[in-house]
Parts: sequence; C-alpha cells; structure tokens
Amino acid sequence: MSGLFGVKGWIKVYSYTRPAANLIEYEDWLIGRQDAWRPFRVIDAREQGKTLIAQIAPGDESPLADRDAAAALIDFEIAVERDQLPEPEPGEYYWFDLVGLDVVNRDGTELGRVKAMMETGANDVLVLQGDRERLVPFVVGEIIDEVDLKAGRIVADWDPEF
Repeated sequence: MSGLFGVKGWIKVYSYTRPAANLIEYEDWLIGRQDAWRPFRVIDAREQGKTLIAQIAPGDESPLADRDAAAALIDFEIAVERDQLPEPEPGEYYWFDLVGLDVVNRDGTELGRVKAMMETGANDVLVLQGDRERLVPFVVGEIIDEVDLKAGRIVADWDPEF
C-alpha cells in the first residue's frame, strides 16, 4: 500500500500488474510482509487519477473504518493466491515463477540465480546473483533459449564474461 485516501479507511495502492487496474479485478487480497500475510476482502476499488484506491475488510470483518486503521497497512504488500491468476500463455511467465531459478549459458556455465526481475521499458531483465551480479535481458527466443520451471533452470545465450 502506498498511502491513504480520504478519512473513511480507503487506501492508495501501487499495482505491479499490467495494466495496473487488473489488481482491482481480484476480490480477495493477501496483505502483509514476507511470511506474515492476512486475508482481506475488496469491498470497492477503482482507478483514481494515476493510482488505484480501495476499500478493504480484514477477513469476514467490517471494512476498515477510518484513516488510522488504513494507516497501519501502509508499506505492506498486496498479493493474491496463485490459483486466482490465469495461466500464462505459452512462452509467457510470471516474474515470481522466474525468481529463484538457476541460469546457465548454452555451454552449461553457471551465470547465477534469478534474484529479481527489472522492467526497463524495452524488455524485462533478469537480475542474477552468483559470483557477481549480472543483468540478462529476458528476451525469449533471442537471448533466452529455454525456461524449464520444473527443473528450476533457464538457458541463455549469454557470455559469462559480460
């Protein structure tokens, strides 16, 4: 959550979904940090200028009643259960499925493990942690030869010296 909206418990939300408004299509959110998540129900949500705003309720309780209740959630993250997401099209991947995968080049040289993903505008980029940090463009068919989620591995046409 990125801020407050009004005095009746509404929150401002930064969405990582593309397009951003897709987040408000989900009726149930998980809100929390790391391993501590609580279920929330979306009562009402909409786009407001360049941001999203939402009225939410914890579990089966009443909606957040005021600004103070909403303020307690600022800087928490929003997630949804995996089974709420549509299956990606062939050749498309959710970023969270790529994080943690090992990346090797065509010769089998280890390049590192995906620590994060980065959006650059031109294409997404794998942020690899290994003997050093590497940034590898995630361009399937040009740089990325194979993504094997079951094996936990990505094969890339990438020079290990770069």
